[in-house]
Amino acid sequence: MTIAQLQQELIAHHTRFVDHIQSIPENNVHISRNGKWSAAQQLEHILKSVSPVRLAFLLPGGVLKLLFGTSNRSSKNYDSLVKKYHIKLQEGGRASARFLPSAQSNVPKQASLLMRRVQYLASRLDSYSEEELDLLLLPHPLMGKLTFREMLYFTIYHVQHHHQQVTPTNTSV
Repeated sequence: MTIAQLQQELIAHHTRFVDHIQSIPENNVHISRNGKWSAAQQLEHILKSVSPVRLAFLLPGGVLKLLFGTSNRSSKNYDSLVKKYHIKLQEGGRASARFLPSAQSNVPKQASLLMRRVQYLASRLDSYSEEELDLLLLPHPLMGKLTFREMLYFTIYHVQHHHQQVTPTNTSV
């Protein structure tokens, strides 16, 4: 994906997720089903996951290079990154403590904050070249070091993954 496509996908998928969460009645948004987090908790988890990515995009490239190094390989494509994530989940990978949601959360406040952070993250992409997205690295707690482009792919997929967790399946016969 190009920078413009990444920006579009980040905003579109997060907007759909937030819109869905906000459409859930208040008396249901905090209910956990099938051993999964409630919709409110899914929202909080996504907010906690996007926040450090947004922060990384605020740091100068030189600082990131010093902290995490640079990539000596090409970025994985979107499908390969998603496949790697699924493998890590199948191996038992789960969110680490800093990304776990609380029991209760303020849905409107967190939804608004998430969208501001995603929009800011998308706007910060204009400060990077396509080459920098494939050169700079960030640590991912489950998948190790990812290029900026791969981290953005993950961020785009991750919200879709959690959106599926709160979307009821068709149970009609």
